[in-house]
Amino acid sequence: MCLDENTIKVLSYVFLILGFLLLLFLFFYFFYNKKKKKKLGYYLLVFIFIILIFYFRGEIMNIDICKSDKKANNVTTTKAMPASNSDNYAGKTSKGYIIEKKDGAYFIDDYLIINKSYALSKDFIPENTYEKIADEICTTCIDKEAYEKWLNMKNDAAAINLNIYIASGYRSFEYQKGLYEKNVNKDGDFANKYSAKAGHSEHQSGLAIDLNSVDASFAATDEGKWVNENAYLYGFIIRYPKEKGQITGYKCEPWHLRYVGLDLAEKLYNDGKWITMEEYFGINSKYK
Repeated sequence: MCLDENTIKVLSYVFLILGFLLLLFLFFYFFYNKKKKKKLGYYLLVFIFIILIFYFRGEIMNIDICKSDKKANNVTTTKAMPASNSDNYAGKTSKGYIIEKKDGAYFIDDYLIINKSYALSKDFIPENTYEKIADEICTTCIDKEAYEKWLNMKNDAAAINLNIYIASGYRSFEYQKGLYEKNVNKDGDFANKYSAKAGHSEHQSGLAIDLNSVDASFAATDEGKWVNENAYLYGFIIRYPKEKGQITGYKCEPWHLRYVGLDLAEKLYNDGKWITMEEYFGINSKYK
């Protein structure tokens, strides 16, 4: 069910006024009407009626505001959703999240999305980085907030004698293009399971880092185990978890972390049973 915004406001005010009128009536009747016998049941009934009025007013305030096409907004996110006629509007996910395209990138619920379905433009270069981007690759040219969280994580790991370090950070569009072509020449179509086409790599965003050996063996190390269980506490996720290849489009990469912030990271950690951004937002990851 949905109502237009003006109707919701009118009904809200009507119920609010009714509630106050009943309160005033009860007050004057109780204190100034000395001729009639005061019955507790009567006041209780009026009191219950007042509660119901304010309850229904609250329910009205929770009714979805109808869109211009008269359909109800079924989005479950708590963040404000842009109108479908927005210049940035690029569609809606299977779970009702609005997809926006702005500044050469796709965003869902304000989170930057990069996979085989959603690419960054050739000209996309992250701006708010820890160190200014001056080359095609850089391990410290990471989003400033993400890098500061990374330093916290690195220091906490070091405090328990674990050594984690960034082996790969930012990569430019052109660098990724050459890397992908090299991998395809080496492994053919199989390369698509571990290497992204230019524009489809999270490394271009400045929000992704590869740790240590950049190898599957990392998962079995003390560092790999600690990262898997604690990365979310710093806002990072294991972007390509095990047994999720059919969803993400890539094989398991326990070394590949993506910064999403504390709130979403905890949700995707899912008590140790990692879920992917594709699953959470209701999107796929397939090249067109």
